[in-house]
Amino acid sequence: MKKLIYCLLLIFGTSHAQDAYEIIKRSDEHVRGKSNKAEMSIEVQRPKWSRTMEIKVWSLGTEYTFILIQAPSRDKGTVFLKREKEIWNWQPKIEKIIKLPPSMMMQSWMGSDLTNDDLVKESSILSDYTHKVIGDTTLLNRACYGIELTPKPEAAVVWGKIKTFIDKQDYLQLASEFYDEDGYLINKMEASDIKYFGAKILPATLVMTPVEEEGQKTILRYKSIEYNIDIEESFFSKQNMKRLRL
Repeated sequence: MKKLIYCLLLIFGTSHAQDAYEIIKRSDEHVRGKSNKAEMSIEVQRPKWSRTMEIKVWSLGTEYTFILIQAPSRDKGTVFLKREKEIWNWQPKIEKIIKLPPSMMMQSWMGSDLTNDDLVKESSILSDYTHKVIGDTTLLNRACYGIELTPKPEAAVVWGKIKTFIDKQDYLQLASEFYDEDGYLINKMEASDIKYFGAKILPATLVMTPVEEEGQKTILRYKSIEYNIDIEESFFSKQNMKRLRL
């Protein structure tokens, strides 16, 4: 009897873990598609000031990403490139390409509440974490899975733990909580304004809030997203960092 119970628990536990992985995978694939091009604004709010950046993003799968800053004028033309595990930054004012080391992934991206890792997704939520369903909840009147992501021992990741909440109908990531290595909650992400971009339904607004910083948050608003665009790996080169057009 004990062996039977043990086997049932093992089977159930393995199935549950696999379900969590598949949920994360479907959600990630839904957002990314095979390739995409997006235009968005990123508003950084502070107690005494705020500023807004306008950016374009090109992506091919999970390995290749270009980010071009169009505004404000002082940052215009700045480019970030991710190629597999390498991340580069083109700074037009000094006409220099700088490679970002892994130690910079936790640092703020352009003074916002997003990290460098948040923007270019250097770590993979699929391969660098284990996944576990921790319960159900309701957000934006949508039934959601609650999933906990724990980094694998060998993974070089930013967060000590992530809790994410994905709706059961369209696999939209509607909220996430980011914890440090000691288990303290650092940032919260909340999604809203769900709408269609072509044939895909997505949250058009994402708000990142540091929990211990009163009056501080970063708001990302999607203006447009095109999926399955015709783009090759060769487009994502250091040479093209200087050639991207506004």
